[in-house]
Amino acid sequence: MPDDTIGKVLSERGVSRRDFLKFCTAMAATLGLPSALIPKIAEALEKKVKPAVIWLELSDCAGDSESMLRATKPTIAEIVLDIISLEYHETIMAPSGKAAEKSKMDVVKNLKGKYLAIVEGAIPLNDGGVYCTIGGQSAVDIVREVCGYAMATLAVGSCASWGGVASAAPNPTGCVGVKQAVPAATVVNLPGCPVNVENITATIVHFLTFGSLPALDSHLRPLFGYGKRIHDNCERRMHFDAGQFVRQWGDEGARLGWCLYEMGCKGPEAYYNCPTVRWNGGTSWPVQAGHPCFACAANNNWDVMGPIYKRLPNVPGAGYQVSADQIGLGLAAAAGVGVAAHAILRGIQPKDSKGHEGQKPKNLKKE
Repeated sequence: MPDDTIGKVLSERGVSRRDFLKFCTAMAATLGLPSALIPKIAEALEKKVKPAVIWLELSDCAGDSESMLRATKPTIAEIVLDIISLEYHETIMAPSGKAAEKSKMDVVKNLKGKYLAIVEGAIPLNDGGVYCTIGGQSAVDIVREVCGYAMATLAVGSCASWGGVASAAPNPTGCVGVKQAVPAATVVNLPGCPVNVENITATIVHFLTFGSLPALDSHLRPLFGYGKRIHDNCERRMHFDAGQFVRQWGDEGARLGWCLYEMGCKGPEAYYNCPTVRWNGGTSWPVQAGHPCFACAANNNWDVMGPIYKRLPNVPGAGYQVSADQIGLGLAAAAGVGVAAHAILRGIQPKDSKGHEGQKPKNLKKE
């Protein structure tokens, strides 16, 4: 029933108190909240009515839906049946055609200001928005209607957040993110290619618990998920500090799990909680699996952080702009790796809290 609380639904589905508290604990950890607030999260979720949700899929690759469908903590079934009331999602909803569009509009008309909108994919603006239409209506008209009446909109994935790969130069269709298409809407950006579904769930849980959206940065991203550099939480960081870099795929450094900075890793300039939340049930993430980060959650990463396999020219944070090549040479000449690493660390100064993400790194020449 539409007025059933989350607590009642969980009870009827036989979810144990233990499992419920484990979920609340996981959400507190993802949000960076102290354990003392776990009871407050539990109390809020037990008493709140499941929010109605409209999920729109626009100019995209469906990667964010795929990420959601592979959620494990909680599973997609638990998200849809226990936490939210997903009224419209083209991929998993039963209705189709006019019946599907009716489901969407029933929420918009009857629950104005009371539902959440989740948008996946960019919105083309050129030529009247003809490059993405659903049911005869352009994507830009759909988001202006749905997001305009929503109490909040979650722009999931890089495409919905700022345009993503669809907006990369020369951007012939004029793709933009949700906030650019609907400036008046209350938007939270959850970029990533794709978004980590735990960040979606945590944002909704924060909203239900505190009645407000989480603290956001200048790009409208939640600080709990995008407030720390990937570089600072990377398990390969020790190799960066020691000047141990993979120089080519399959070399000894690659086999030993050395730093991927030389292979194009943008971790020192990227902000995302991949290293802590991880993927595939929390088992791994791209850098751990051996692939460099390409700053998928950074604005305009395709244009300002590319090419993917070309490294940034200087070591970010080094007070004297020591290059990675110089670090490697210095280590080779040093009597001991420990002494050389210590010398490097002394030259590294704390980075400005705002970092450089979303800006073109200095001296980076586009190819």
